[in-house]
Amino acid sequence: MSDRTAELINLRVSQINGCAYCLDLHARKALEAGETLQRITLLRTWDECGGLFTEEECAALAIAEAATDLPNPEERIAAVASARLVLSDEQVAAIQWIAIAMNAFNRISILSRHPVKERELS
Repeated sequence: MSDRTAELINLRVSQINGCAYCLDLHARKALEAGETLQRITLLRTWDECGGLFTEEECAALAIAEAATDLPNPEERIAAVASARLVLSDEQVAAIQWIAIAMNAFNRISILSRHPVKERELS
């Protein structure tokens, strides 16, 4: 999995959890990994963007959302089963671990009240 995809997962999880510090950090990392501002801006609506996100990225984002929102068991099972149609077992496992770790980091950051520092855009 690419750094770019990993950063999309980190961003999407942080959006759901409302972690400003992690959103700021991972938006910068995503840009450094080659992500576009357009895709970062539209990430919240990835499933409505037609072909802007690849099939693999959509599968990864679906797993990340399921790991973060914890929908009912049927929806979780369906999300992972659908993702397995385009991703390997190793990729699914990696995505789950990235999402789980980001959820933990979000909670630590939110509870610690990490400040978002103003910075110049480059």
